[in-house]
Order: sequence, then C-alpha cells, then structure tokens
Amino acid sequence: LPVFIGGTDLKSPQNVEVHIIDDTFTLTWDESNPAVENVTFSADYQVPRNDTWLKLPGCQSIISTKCDFSSLKVNIYEKVKLRIRAEKGNETSPWHNVDAFTPFGKAQIGPPKVHLEAEDKAIKINISPPGAKDGVMWALDSSSFTYSLDIWKNSSGAEVRTKTVYPRDKIYQLSPETTYCLKVRARLLPRKIGAYSPVYCIKTTVENKLPPPENIRIDAKNDIYVLKWDYAYENMTFQAQWLHAYFRKIPGSHEGKWKLLSDCANVKTTQCVIPQSTFQKGIYLIRVQASDGNATSVWSKEKRFDPQLQSILVPPTINMKSTNDVSLRVYISAPEESENKSLNQLYSIIYEIVFWENTSNAEKKTLEKRTDFTFPNLKPLTVYCIKARALAADERWNKSSVFSDPVCEKTKSGNTSKTWLIAGICVALLSIPVVSYVLKLLLRCIRYVFFPSSKPPSTIHKYFSEPPLRNLLLFTSEEQTERCFIIENTNILTAVEEPDQAGEDHKKYNSQTSQDSGNYSNEDESNGSKCSEDFPHQEAE
Repeated sequence: LPVFIGGTDLKSPQNVEVHIIDDTFTLTWDESNPAVENVTFSADYQVPRNDTWLKLPGCQSIISTKCDFSSLKVNIYEKVKLRIRAEKGNETSPWHNVDAFTPFGKAQIGPPKVHLEAEDKAIKINISPPGAKDGVMWALDSSSFTYSLDIWKNSSGAEVRTKTVYPRDKIYQLSPETTYCLKVRARLLPRKIGAYSPVYCIKTTVENKLPPPENIRIDAKNDIYVLKWDYAYENMTFQAQWLHAYFRKIPGSHEGKWKLLSDCANVKTTQCVIPQSTFQKGIYLIRVQASDGNATSVWSKEKRFDPQLQSILVPPTINMKSTNDVSLRVYISAPEESENKSLNQLYSIIYEIVFWENTSNAEKKTLEKRTDFTFPNLKPLTVYCIKARALAADERWNKSSVFSDPVCEKTKSGNTSKTWLIAGICVALLSIPVVSYVLKLLLRCIRYVFFPSSKPPSTIHKYFSEPPLRNLLLFTSEEQTERCFIIENTNILTAVEEPDQAGEDHKKYNSQTSQDSGNYSNEDESNGSKCSEDFPHQEAE
C-alpha cells in the first residue's frame, strides 16, 4: 500500500555488529533499502537500572553504514543494549535490537607501540601498552600484558625467531652491522591475544672494542653470594649493578633506577662477594660492565636473580633447659648474625628435630613449627641430646639447612626429691609429740638432780631432822660435813638415841625452849669447831 500511494517501506538494518578495539567503539551494519535514497540511521542505547532508551552519541542520522561511539561513558564491566533503525523524513523502520554485551568482554587488544635502539650485538626494545595513554579499557591491566616478539634478518629466507619479552627488554646474540626486522603483539591472559604491530627494522652498530662480560652467574655460600662472570681479556676493571625486576614490566626508560653493587665496584677479578642482606624477598636483575681506562664495554646480558631460589638456609640455634617435672624445654631461634636472620625470614620455616638419649642410638624425629616446645615424661637424671635443621615450609622451594650442633642436657630428679621432702615433713610432725614427752622427762630429772626441793618430807620435818646430805648421785670434790644448829639454851639440850625399826640411828634433840633459831651460822669458825666437838663428846657420855 505505501508503494502504491507513492510512499516507501523502510526495512531495519541487517548484520549489525559491535567492534571494540582498545578504547575505540564502532557500530557497523548493512543497509536493507539500497534502492531508497536519502536514508539515514540512528541508534539508541540502554544500561542496567535504567529502562529509558538514550540516544547513542556519534550514531545519530548517519548516512553511512558505520558509526563511532567511543565517546560513550559507560561502565566497561556492565552490560549495554543497543538498537538501530533506518529513517527517511518522518518515516522510520522498525528497531533492530543488538544482543546485550559488556564492553570489556567484547574488546580486542590492539597493536602495541614499539621503540628500538641498536647496539653492536643487541637491540634495546621499549614497548608501550595498547590503547590510549588515558584510556579506560586496559587501565587496570596495563602491567599484566605479556608481549610476543618475532624477529628476523632483513634478507630473503631468513629464519624468524619468536620470544617473549618485557615492555623494557633487550634482544641479544645479534650480529654487528646487520639489519633486523621485528613485530610485536600483546597478550592478556587467559584468552585475549592482540594484533601484531607494524614491522619495525633497525641496523646494529659497529662492534665495540671491549666485549661485554659473559656467562653471569651467582652462587650462594653460607651467608654470602658470589657473583661470577667470564671475560676474554685480563687486567680489566669491572663493576656490577642491580635493578628490581618489576621495573621491566613498566614501560619507559629505567636507566636511572639501576643501583651500583658497592662490593662489586672497580674490582680486578672476575668475581665479587655480596652479603645476602643486600637482597631481600623479590626478583632482581644483575648486569656487569668491563672497562679499560676510558674504554668501556656495553653492559652484559642481564641475569635474573631470585634470592629464594639461590639462597641457602642456615641451621638454627638451640637452647635446652631441664625442668622439675623430668622434662626438657627446647628453645629454637635464628642465628645471631643479622644476615642469616634476614635470610631465613625470606621463607616460612619449619624445623626437623632429632632427639635421642645420650647412651642410646635410637633417635626420635619430629617436625615443629613452634620455636618453644617440651619433651615430657623423660627418665630422671638422664642425659638427652637434640639437633635441628631448618626447612622451607613450601615444598616447591626444596630448601633445607644442615643440622645444628648437638645440644645435650641432663634431666632433674623430678618428684623423688618432693617425695622425700614430704616424707621428712610427715616424720617431723609425728616426732614432735615424742620429742616433747622426752624433753619433759629430761627436764624433770634435771630439776630433781640440780634443783631439789628445799622442804623435807612432812614425816621427817616434824622431827626437825637435820637436812639430808646432797644426793649421793651428785659427786663433788668437797668434803661432807654435818650441819650445826645454834640452840638458845645449851644447858638443857640432851641427846637421845633410839633405834629405828629399820635399824638406823636417828638423833633427837629435845629442848625446853619453844623454838630454835633455824639459822645456819658461819660467822665464827671457832664456834662451828666447838659445836662439832661437843656432839661427839656427849655421845661418848
């Protein structure tokens, strides 16, 4: 009907495709109305969380079958929907909907930019990552690109060499004064492979009079590294430099980042010693240069160096102490030298422990992550020995130290001394009553012998008997004498002897006086003598 009345029947565009290379977004299609003139095309887009269709910038009223919508600002990780239609005046075709896509998933890697610099036997290459400098497509992945290079001599039938290179790298083993051509492409793992760059050609320079050092290698010995190289001439001076390897992944020149190895500066030999503390965890590049007066060689081929692969673990230091519960406590530490300590810190370390009784060949082996542990329930008063070595916990390193020197320690007696102590305390507590009773009896005997009672028994005291002599058990050197009593009236004093029932003689002295003095007098020795003489005289009578 539209054709019959002079109108047109516009059809939707066909074979609509989206092309994204780096940060360049392109929409292409095929025209479905080739016979119709003055047809234009317009496209819309839609993003998540917005149901409104918006005009696609750069793709409005396009007369060709291609438009560039690189100016569109969207999240490259979110899905985008597109639609396009044909237009002529007020007449439009139905919309053709494009399948939803994510810009990052759709994007392809473009060719990188390459800059070359020639030496006599090498070519320096500096690669810039694909995309615009301020682009958003590869902003998070610019350092994740890997680059593949194809190089060949600029001659017919030349063999093509392919190798993986860093953004800042050097191609070695080339011939002087020879033209080489190469091309590069980028790759972003796991699946994105970019397009090749244009072919670049460059001619190497005239050969240098002094060749660079060759066969750079590093050997690890104890707590040092030995850097060695080969050189064709003698009486030369050498210097070495190092660089963090990650700089190779960063585009641009990094000549100012190289650092001199102070222990390898101006050496006359083809080796130098480097303390292991110089290199911490990481990957490094090392290069060497020869010089003879003012003449210098180009730098050697760079040697990639990983301390975790090259270094040697050192044995740990062991200290062992005996405890009171018949156990041995073990302390493990890194060697005191700071170089060794920092070296072992490069790895996650575990320890292989070998433990044995000093008089036996039976060994007990165990692995310990701890640096402080105990061997319990051992024999008392027995010597035990221990040695250990450090192992890299990650098996892929396959690193281990030699064993440390054996350390021996004797266990303590343990609970035996405690048992004797407890038994002694119990015996002491039980013996206290017995000792107290014995001491009481002894004091009573001493009091009876040395401090007798001054008052005689009542049966004797009523007769006013003379006091008993000192106890016969007490022997003295003094002569025993009779005691004398002073009587007030000696004229009335009489002596009477009466036999006792037991056959003993008791002397009774009666007096008409009411009392005697009861005092022992020593005032006059003559009175005492006279008294002594009178009593035997009276007995005789």
